[in-house]
Formats: sequence, structure tokens, C-alpha cells
Amino acid sequence: MTEIRCYGCGAIIQSADTKKPGYVPESALSKEKILCQRCYKLMHYHQKMESHLTKDDFLHVLQTVGEKNCLVVYIVDLFDFNGSLVPGLMRHIGYNDVLVLANKRDILPKSLKEHRLNTWVRRQFKEYGIKPLDVVITSGKKNMNFDEIFDKIDEYRHGRDVYVVGITNVGKSTFINRMLKNYSDASNLITTSEFPGTTLDLIKIPLDDHSSLYDTPGIMNEHQYTSVVDEKDLAYIMPQGEVKPMIYQLNDDQSIFFSGLARIDYTKGDKGNFICYFSRNMQIHRTKTEKADELFNRHKQLQVYGPASSMKEMKAYEFTLPEEKRDIVISGLGFICIHAPKGKIKVYVPEGIDVFMRESLI
Repeated sequence: MTEIRCYGCGAIIQSADTKKPGYVPESALSKEKILCQRCYKLMHYHQKMESHLTKDDFLHVLQTVGEKNCLVVYIVDLFDFNGSLVPGLMRHIGYNDVLVLANKRDILPKSLKEHRLNTWVRRQFKEYGIKPLDVVITSGKKNMNFDEIFDKIDEYRHGRDVYVVGITNVGKSTFINRMLKNYSDASNLITTSEFPGTTLDLIKIPLDDHSSLYDTPGIMNEHQYTSVVDEKDLAYIMPQGEVKPMIYQLNDDQSIFFSGLARIDYTKGDKGNFICYFSRNMQIHRTKTEKADELFNRHKQLQVYGPASSMKEMKAYEFTLPEEKRDIVISGLGFICIHAPKGKIKVYVPEGIDVFMRESLI
């Protein structure tokens, strides 16, 4: 029997087990193009469905890519750059050529120049020992620089297959759908949603008679907020449009809360500037540190219920700030640009969530 795959997620179509990927009722098997039940519910009812794939499954796909002579299109999220990096990527993909697409430009302030963003991304990759063939700043949502992307893929692939890789929710499927809409007459688009783990297997899209473009499953990052919040809270914490800077001046022994999901204490230093870049839904409050525990218990009930029920369950990360301004990144939630020379801060997040200090993006 010929193997049939869901055109939405790439899973092998089957009618034997409703709990396994690729399930469709037998009555739907006669259709020319088949969408599995999981993708149907994602598209039409916006229901989150389990992916059933493990981290090892994702790494196995990457290792398959490493066995090919191909061009790898590596999509990263400009808003959560550090959280969207794939650990050990070059090792997994066999040191194939890499074209980087820095996605979600539309979320960052319009005042940021594209050239500055491009230079910043290249410097970050250099720190991680990755030297891409090129970097293109883009927005799948806004169709930004897609003519340039299409030309560069055609230039760098040299007739080879192209594999699109990245962690969950960086916009891989949205990018490929934009490619399909703009450069082909394809009527069936692959499944996209804000839920992590939408694509389940390799999805093949012919480029010519001899080569294809493949969408790979997203690599799960369990250390992002988007992986641990309740389903109903994903749309709350993820920016749907341009983020506006929210500026606070803090003296030492003052704190900032982020919807009961995170907190920063300014423990030592002169008055400092804290510029916050988060979803517009985020409720941000400044208070004296001595009142912070009390406020947390009250504040977390106002909007989103975080994974931790009290400050005692939060993990603290301490940073000493340099003379230059720096970003403190809470993976999957947002970042704070801080200028408080030689000041000290303490960042509270749930156990397992990554917190980074990096060169300022803005």
C-alpha cells in the first residue's frame, strides 16, 4: 500500500489508532489530499493537540539532515533569539552550508535599523562558533524580504535539497506557506499555529525535477516559557504585534513584576534604567522589594497563573551588570534592556526557565 502523508504536518496517514499521529477516519481516505484529524482541529477549532514526539525524535531528524549534502535554512526568532538557538546545531547537521533567516522582525520596534539587526545577529552567531553563508532579516507574517530570501536560497543551494530547521514556534511553517503562496500555485498549505510542535515529520515540497525543500519538525525547547504555560496563556505571553518599550527607573531595593510570571530585584546600585520589551498583555508593576512577596501572591491572581504558586518555588539568578547596557532575557517571555553600571540584580523565574544576559539588542 502506498504511503500517504498529511499535507499539514507530514505524519503518515492511518485509521487504526485515534491517539497516534496521522489519524483520519476511514471515510476520509478517499480524498485526493488528506489532512489528519490533529491538523484539522488545529486549523478549524484551534485546539492544542499533543505531538507525541520526543527530543530524541527531533535530534534524529537533524542527524538525517547531517547525512545529506544540502543547504540548511536555519530560522531563529529575533524576539527570543537565545531561546530559539538549537544547541550543537552544526554538529547535528554535518556542517552543511547554513543560511540564517532572523524572523519576527515585525515584533521589534520599527525604529530599529535592519543593518544594525543583521550585524547584531552575526555577532551572536560568532560567539556560538557558527559562520552562516548569509543572514536575512525577515518577517513571515509581513512577507518581509521574501524576494531576497528566494534568490539567496536559489543562489546558495547549487541545485541541492534545502532543509528548513529551527525550534518550535520560530515561524518555519509560516515561512514555507509564504513561499508556497508567492512562488507556486499550491492550494494546500501546511499547518501553522502558536502551539509548539505543530509539524510532526518531514514535509517535502518540490523545488524542481531533481530537488526539494523540506520542512522539519521543530526542536522542542523545554526551557522557554512557551513550553510550560497553560494552553490558554500562550496567546497572552506571545506578542502579536510590535512591542512598545515600557521604561522604569529603579533605585536599589526596588523590584519589577511581570504578570506574576517573573520578577527582577535591583539589589544594589545607583538609579538605573530598565526598559521592558514584552507582550502588550503583560501587566508590569514596580514596587519596593520589601513588599514584593506580598504583591506576588496578590498580583498572580490578576491575569495569568504562572507555573509557580509562590515566590518560594521560583529560582533566582544573580547578575552583576557591566558599564555598558545589557539585555536580561527571560526565554519565551521577553527581555529587559538595563543600564545600571556595576549594579546587581536578582531575576526570579520558575525552575527550568532559561535567563540570559547578553549584548543589548536595542
